Amino acid sequence: MGVLPVRPMTMLRKKVSLSLRLTKGMELRIRRGFCSKSQEGINQNLKGQPSFKIPGHRPTDWDKRIFLWSGYFKKAEDVPETVSYEMIDAARSKLRVKMSYIMVVLTVLGCLAMAIQGKQTLKRHESLVSQNLDKRARER
Repeated sequence: MGVLPVRPMTMLRKKVSLSLRLTKGMELRIRRGFCSKSQEGINQNLKGQPSFKIPGHRPTDWDKRIFLWSGYFKKAEDVPETVSYEMIDAARSKLRVKMSYIMVVLTVLGCLAMAIQGKQTLKRHESLVSQNLDKRARER
């Protein structure tokens, strides 16, 4: 049987890299060499709304369509005269995600269609080589 270390915390502290240190409360803290600000003050701004507010923006017809397609409003008349840039950006992001999901589904359907078409041509004993040989025979 091996001998267990008497002080496992001191052994653990020696093995932890310089960027991570254990404090007395057993919490991992990240030490940044060039940053002297406390990380708690920075995280408070990120939790809520942004600390700045950009004035309103008059949405164009295209922006109104984006709001409708992304599901923010039911009718074009429901869109207010001025909206924030954050709201437009959020609607565009939501629509971008929806469009990427649609493209993924269409790609999978295209792959399935090509696989089915390839199996059908295999049953008819057709191949690109035989089609090419037939084409060259007709050209002579």
